[in-house]
Amino acid sequence: MLKSRIQDDMKTAMKAGDKPRLGVIRLILAAIKQREVDERIELDDTQTLAVLDKMVKQRRDSIGQYERAGREDLAEVERFEIGVIQGYLPAALTEAEIAALVEEAVAASGAATLSDMGKVMNLLRPRVQGRADMGAVSALVKQRLGG
Repeated sequence: MLKSRIQDDMKTAMKAGDKPRLGVIRLILAAIKQREVDERIELDDTQTLAVLDKMVKQRRDSIGQYERAGREDLAEVERFEIGVIQGYLPAALTEAEIAALVEEAVAASGAATLSDMGKVMNLLRPRVQGRADMGAVSALVKQRLGG
C-alpha cells in the first residue's frame, strides 16, 4: 500500500538524517491523516494519490506566485517538495495515452455533448489521477465533446 511505503520512507529518511526529505514526507503523511480524520475513513491508494495530486497542484500554484514576487528561494523549496511528492505518483501519461483514454471514456459513457462531460470525467478520474494534470484532461474532454 502506498501509505505504508511513505511511512517506511519516513523511517529511512530519519535514519539517514535527510531533514529536507523527512519534512516533505511528514507533510504528506499529515495531509493524508487530515483527510482520514475529516472524512472518518482509511484512505486507499486511489484516494492517497488524489491527496498527493492536490499537493503537487498547490505547490505549482505557489511556485508561480513566488516567481511573480521574485522569491526564487521559496520557489526552489516548492520545486524540491514537488520532486519528493512525485516520487510516490505513478509515471505520467503521455499526451497520446491521455487522448486514447479520453476517446475510450467518451465511447464507454456514450457522451455526445458538453452536458455529458461529468460522465466522461467520472470514468477518467480514477485512471488518470496522479498521472496527468486534471485541468488538461478536462480541457481535452471539453474539446472532444465540442466545447
